[in-house]
Amino acid sequence: MKVNEVMTRNVCVASPRMSIGKAAQMMADCDSGVLPVGEEDRLVGMITDRDIAIRAVARGKSNETPVREVMSHEVLYCFDDEDIDDVARNMADQQVRRLPVVNRDKRLVGIVSMGDMSPHWRAKDAGETIAAISKPGGRHDQVLH
Repeated sequence: MKVNEVMTRNVCVASPRMSIGKAAQMMADCDSGVLPVGEEDRLVGMITDRDIAIRAVARGKSNETPVREVMSHEVLYCFDDEDIDDVARNMADQQVRRLPVVNRDKRLVGIVSMGDMSPHWRAKDAGETIAAISKPGGRHDQVLH
């Protein structure tokens, strides 16, 4: 099964110039804890509710702080024509629960999460992937920051 068969297509996208307050409201409106950040039809970052809490609020930054100041600039992504098993292995290796999806022209076309893919796996495969993502350590470990 391919990513484009299970991904969410209508993705809310933040601008790097948008305030973190507006980004947080957008997250609430779309019921999502993450937004791709796009500029001129290109994916330039990702912002999460955790980025806002840890990189902004905890450091006393204003609600008007631009998304660019707290977003993650390193963007991991997958292609819409990739097999979900390959993408799941990559997500497990990178310890991420969701990835923006781009086409071969590297234009954002959706987002895919573990929840989107897991109904299409055997229970054992889903459990192993989630366990690998949840394993302590890695670059997203709170102890490192």
